[in-house]
Amino acid sequence: MSQSESSGVRSALMRRREFLQVGYSGLVGLGLPGLLAARGAAASSVKTGRARSVIVILLSGGLGQHDSFDMKPDAPDGIRGEFKPIDTAVSGIQFCEHLPGLAQRAGELAIIRSMSHTEGNHLCAVHRVLTGQASNPRGASDLDRVASRDDFPCYGAVLDRVRRRGDGVPTGVALPFRLIEGPLTWPGQDAGFLGPRHDPWQLRLDPNRPDARDESLALPDGLDPARLHRRRHLLGQTAAPLPGDAFLDQQDAALALLCNARVGQALDLNREDPRLVDRYGRHLFGRSLLMARRLIEVGVPIVQATMGIVQTWDTHVGNFPRLRDDLLPPLDRAVSALLDDLQVRGLLDETLVVMLGEFGRTPRIHPLKPGDVPGRDHWPAVFPAVFAGAGVVGGQVIGKSDRLGAHSVTRTFGPPDLAATIYHALGVDPATELRDRLGRPLRLCSGQTMTPLYTGAAV
Repeated sequence: MSQSESSGVRSALMRRREFLQVGYSGLVGLGLPGLLAARGAAASSVKTGRARSVIVILLSGGLGQHDSFDMKPDAPDGIRGEFKPIDTAVSGIQFCEHLPGLAQRAGELAIIRSMSHTEGNHLCAVHRVLTGQASNPRGASDLDRVASRDDFPCYGAVLDRVRRRGDGVPTGVALPFRLIEGPLTWPGQDAGFLGPRHDPWQLRLDPNRPDARDESLALPDGLDPARLHRRRHLLGQTAAPLPGDAFLDQQDAALALLCNARVGQALDLNREDPRLVDRYGRHLFGRSLLMARRLIEVGVPIVQATMGIVQTWDTHVGNFPRLRDDLLPPLDRAVSALLDDLQVRGLLDETLVVMLGEFGRTPRIHPLKPGDVPGRDHWPAVFPAVFAGAGVVGGQVIGKSDRLGAHSVTRTFGPPDLAATIYHALGVDPATELRDRLGRPLRLCSGQTMTPLYTGAAV
């Protein structure tokens, strides 16, 4: 939500109800539509799959395959890069030298090296990996590709639509930032045509306060859940809602969420053992993934944890120093800690962990313009994705790219297959039919579950 949108929502809240002046607008100003997405009737009887929860770790900007999980040490100079491969805990599998923690945990990981699609634009590519569907840009400009209510819904929004709940626990949470840069809001991160009532809750973490409790779900001083309920009851006595009042519908959802003690406690990192916080890392990557674990532990089915802002992994300039000094080490530490933490708590068997960027990076290393430190550009033709948990057979590599890391020489998997795999894991039929704002029927997903993840059969 932009600052102007947030201010507008807060103003509307105060105009509609005196009750909301107790500080309620300040509570929800960090992402009101998503925070209010938790309302619903009792959970449906949709058959569940192996996974109780999914954590999507998005490397926004695009992780280079050559510099992470599909290194090409025998490729020509100008392609292979500066980093060295290291052996992992699984014979025959090598990762980048700056991923030693994940290398030690390779027995838990399945690496798909043949993800592929055709979209080289950040906005459209993110929409693909977060929905499984191609976007519908209205023109060639990036301003014509921004989010709209005609977009296909993201995974959390779909799950909220087909399996709604009424316990105040959000169906989907995204953190640590909404994907926005200037006038561009990335499509694929909300409920699109399903409407704002199904938007995931957007949790915003302060990058300058890595040890602080997040305040986006805190009640103001002097207002406890019981008092909040009494105020809501009095409001209902004095102002009868109109039939179909969407505002009051959202207000009830917010009350359920604000008064859910489990969710509030999940957001308080001060409750964690400081030694565990240290293992994740006292930085934004570590805090985000620790928060993701806490949220799925209290029952949130889908958490999207973006590692940084929208262009964090977009290494056109300074590819190697940025990856070496700023990106790969904290990622390695945080994801390694997440896997260990889930395992110790008995959650890994029921949590599907997925990590990928919206695309890969070019084989050729070159400066973006004369004088720049060389980097790699966008490359959707082939890129890696990492999977763990919820029945995934670890210790395997699926798919193979050519000697330059430019194209797949085996079967490729695309965003529709990723979506089918996530939905299948959660027990949602990929053939489920949704209807857009014009009432047109749309199949949830056209892809196929990536069965080698679960069978260990090489492709």
